[in-house]
Amino acid sequence: MNQECPMTVVRTARLELVPITLSLVEAVMADRCEDVEAIAGARFPGKWPGRALIERAFSASVERIRADPTLRLWGDRLMIATGAGGERIIVGSVVFHGAPDDDGVVEIAYGVEPSSQGLGYGVEATCAMVEWALEQPGVRAVTASTFPWHTSSVKIIRHAGMVHCGWREHDLLGDLEVFERRRIEAPIFVGASTRDAVVRAVSR
Repeated sequence: MNQECPMTVVRTARLELVPITLSLVEAVMADRCEDVEAIAGARFPGKWPGRALIERAFSASVERIRADPTLRLWGDRLMIATGAGGERIIVGSVVFHGAPDDDGVVEIAYGVEPSSQGLGYGVEATCAMVEWALEQPGVRAVTASTFPWHTSSVKIIRHAGMVHCGWREHDLLGDLEVFERRRIEAPIFVGASTRDAVVRAVSR
């Protein structure tokens, strides 16, 4: 299920969640910090990401991202906060591991830049993007996986309304706990006239 994803900015109380584009990924790959900051309209603090970080974050090689950016960058957002002096700063990202699959499931992941951790940005951004994803056509559920000992990650997942649904094996570090949140379908209400007609038909 390769679906188009609206390239909208999602806003929360303290953050702008700005779409990650192929041009942004290409600039990061080429170590063009100024280009990244120009594209994002925000300063990048701390350690500069590289190719390995991109491939780990997006769960895909750079070549696969280039081949189908609509699929690989579906829903992905930078977290941008505004500092005390009004400066916009990239503090992290929320990404999905591709567009919804054939069952309407997307997997979410997140990361906060070290100097901005402990401020609640991860919870704020992840909650917003889970809500956003569940509003998109064709999405039936959002999943996330983490190690059970990673308490801060588990906290973020649970704040987003996700519940334990199973386990996934990791090749090196042990089992990953898997969580999910499913879309709640609106109930179908039967109108009074239809209900009365049914009652009359059954009583005959």
